Amino acid sequence: MDTSARIMIVGAGVVGCSTAYHLARAGVTDVLVVDQGPLFATGGSSSHAPGLVFQTNASELLTKLAAYTVERFSAEELDGRRCFHQVGGIEVAATEARWDDLERKRGLAAAWGVPAELIGPNEVHDRIPQLDPSRIHGGLYVPTDGIAKPVRAAEAMAREATRRGVRFRGNTEVIGFDVTGGRVRAVRTTDGSVEVETVLCCAGIWGPKIGSLAGVSIPVQPVAHQYAVTGPIADLGASKAAGGDEVTQPLLRHQDCSMYFRQIHDRWGIGSYQHRVLPVQAADLAPSAPRGGGAEAPSDGGAWKGMSSVHPFTPQDFKQPWDDACELLPALGRAEIAEGMNGLMLFTADGMPVLGPSREIDNFWVAEAVWITHSAGVGRAMSEWLTEGSPRLDLRAADLRRFEEFAHSSSYVAERSAQSFREVYDVIHPQQPPARPRPLRTTPFHEREEQLGAVFLEANGWERPHWYDCNEHLVAGREIVAPGEWAGRYFSPIVAAEHLAARERVAMFDMTSLARAEVSGRGALELLQRLTTNQLDRKPGYVTYTLMLEHTGGIRADITVARLSETEFQVGCNGPRDIAWLRRHADETTAVRDITGGTCCIGLWGPKAREVLAPLADEDVSHEAFRFFRAKRLHVGEVPVTALRLSYVGEMGWELYTSAEFGRRLWDLLAAQGTEHGIFPAGRGAFNGMRLEKGYRAWGGDMSSEHDPDEAGLAFAVKPDKGDFVGRDALLRRREQPVRRRLCCLRIDDGTVLMGSEPVFAGSGRTAAGFTTSAGYGHSAGASLAYAWIPAELAEPGTELRVSYFDRRHPATVVADPVFDPDMSRMRC
Repeated sequence: MDTSARIMIVGAGVVGCSTAYHLARAGVTDVLVVDQGPLFATGGSSSHAPGLVFQTNASELLTKLAAYTVERFSAEELDGRRCFHQVGGIEVAATEARWDDLERKRGLAAAWGVPAELIGPNEVHDRIPQLDPSRIHGGLYVPTDGIAKPVRAAEAMAREATRRGVRFRGNTEVIGFDVTGGRVRAVRTTDGSVEVETVLCCAGIWGPKIGSLAGVSIPVQPVAHQYAVTGPIADLGASKAAGGDEVTQPLLRHQDCSMYFRQIHDRWGIGSYQHRVLPVQAADLAPSAPRGGGAEAPSDGGAWKGMSSVHPFTPQDFKQPWDDACELLPALGRAEIAEGMNGLMLFTADGMPVLGPSREIDNFWVAEAVWITHSAGVGRAMSEWLTEGSPRLDLRAADLRRFEEFAHSSSYVAERSAQSFREVYDVIHPQQPPARPRPLRTTPFHEREEQLGAVFLEANGWERPHWYDCNEHLVAGREIVAPGEWAGRYFSPIVAAEHLAARERVAMFDMTSLARAEVSGRGALELLQRLTTNQLDRKPGYVTYTLMLEHTGGIRADITVARLSETEFQVGCNGPRDIAWLRRHADETTAVRDITGGTCCIGLWGPKAREVLAPLADEDVSHEAFRFFRAKRLHVGEVPVTALRLSYVGEMGWELYTSAEFGRRLWDLLAAQGTEHGIFPAGRGAFNGMRLEKGYRAWGGDMSSEHDPDEAGLAFAVKPDKGDFVGRDALLRRREQPVRRRLCCLRIDDGTVLMGSEPVFAGSGRTAAGFTTSAGYGHSAGASLAYAWIPAELAEPGTELRVSYFDRRHPATVVADPVFDPDMSRMRC
């Protein structure tokens, strides 16, 4: 047994093998891959997975990971046998609602560069003759989708990695870790101890157990998923004994019934998510113990037998799915179920993988809850992250550190993972909030907000008012433009009324859910200067908008930094991932403290904001004494407040922070003082619309680490002459080449209100030139607006484009950014 390795990968399933393969191709070969099972049908999820690879997803990240998986597996063979059958994929619609969803999905495919087309019932039948075309409205056909052979692909990639120097060891169980100084020094296995520099856990359903041995929480839930294989079906294909191709027909998804189908020679493999949720406790899982099947699993019914990742089939859960399957594919009525299983796979609270370094141990990394669909893409991304310092794809939505402490609790993981399982094939609106557990995180203003008729949506556990029913009177006398049915799913005319009234009077916005950190100590300034792009070496009392970059020069985050004293800063962040980044780079001279939960914030914004604040404040808040982008500590009545004069809605005002204990008093003081000025509470719906027409970017929505500041229109926040900072050199190298794409504002000329992620076309071309990000109606500007990434040559104001929404193209025009108050006179008064 090896006694040392630069990187140890725990798990030789398809994700572990893909990572090892890509590490080897990057020149990193001191890699040891261990698995408790035999190589390469190790007995985990890779060994029993049906292998569907369908690329189109609402997530750009998941689509890109899947597209690379198709590319990688299509290029792999094992002993002359294919690792991928590129037979295409069809998702059918049995309802009007699902057909509408397929129209949206065709737009997503175009936006993310996946070839796809909508086809009629008879065209679906032509490709899958066993299907009854009278049962469907049509389907979405993606010709590059297909069926992967995950065990075969894993072994093919492992062979190449081995040829380059990577070592693989089967039947080797990890039994512990030697951890000192916050790092894993050695991994203890049944074959001895191995000194390591880095550990990557790709153990699948056993991942939580491996993590617990190192003191690392991996918030995933193993859940059983039903899969059955029929007996022979006439005219489907040749049997394996007859030497016929395993797959010739497209994979089929019947999402109205939460089912999928794949051909296996002359049989059908049928998977169902329609059944009750069947969770399994990770601690109760036995070690993998497959018996047979090998690289062909699960093509032959029963090849999965003996695997501890497979539980007994429960026929009672398959009764309704079987009836639904026979209705769609009548030929099944002449067949029977030959074999079945309840195969275990991992689910997370938000349906995304968990990737990257852990929060507890510096050198313990994770790649878990990864479907076969995305496996090769994840392996490449993990290799880049480990060797280059950051992945080339933006992995924020899959970063393990996106989850806060509450989201690691077993009850939260179980509840939300069960919901993720139930919703696998549901039509999910982008704003649809989870049902449980709620309420989880409430602000000190929550009771007042409930009394005022707040309609709450949820974000990261926080209950956030979207609008207030008490403001219904603000609608009277206004011409309100309402979005269409889909964009207006979580819309009320009150949203528009709050938006317009905030520009006329003054409103209170609950901004508590925005993450913030206190960075303090004698090394605080040096830390922040090293991690950010703007000049922060300014006198106390200044607030600075700045960026944090990846080593590649891409935008890791945008933040605001308020210098409160020589050694104390308040940093407005995007979430726990940003705070983890600050902590990761801090040394003993600097403390980074998450103060989000212990504090609260009211955004007091509007032309009459000063008239409300001035009588309550014990400091001068005139423009001359308290200028734009300044900070002061003062009292509002009896309440100690940190006041920042900035605004993300484009109106004059302040962000007023105080400790949670004073929150309700702050609300009541402002509400009482503002009565004569028409003050009212306003929700996130108004906030988002006002931000959009003011042109303020939302990190993670409008830009990410795949974009640089110049492309995103944020070059003003970069000061290369201030000295070295993370990403500076890479950004300067990028500036040696012309900008290829830009984030631009579009006016949708026919007034159609979009949702974001729609493809943008130049002329009548079939290939999308770009895609939209933030979108909505600018009620003050009187126009439907959307931001979009498009080629630089199309970014000139006045350029005419077209945006596809529900598979219909709408005229759009590039307009100057921002469309509202471009000289910022309303905020600087």
